[in-house]
Amino acid sequence: MAIGVVMDFAGGTLQHYDQLIARMGFAAYGAGATGGLFHWVAQTEDGVRVTDVWESREACDAFVDRRLGPLSAELGLPRPSNVTYYEVHNFLTAGEI
Repeated sequence: MAIGVVMDFAGGTLQHYDQLIARMGFAAYGAGATGGLFHWVAQTEDGVRVTDVWESREACDAFVDRRLGPLSAELGLPRPSNVTYYEVHNFLTAGEI
């Protein structure tokens, strides 16, 4: 089942995010992680919010455990101050009707 994940990083910056994305080999508006269906990020009043849709909770957890967590720690980036998971009822992708 697809899941949505919302992560808030109080005190995080878009520079932190950009540094991590570059370190993982991703490019803006490019392909994302295996198992990831959709990803966006925005500056908030007190930090950064990342919102993802994943194929499954297992795919999300595997990515966090193997790549995101270790690289974030290596770079000294803040851990999320809040993480919320949602069961996704539906999602749409780019295309034409």
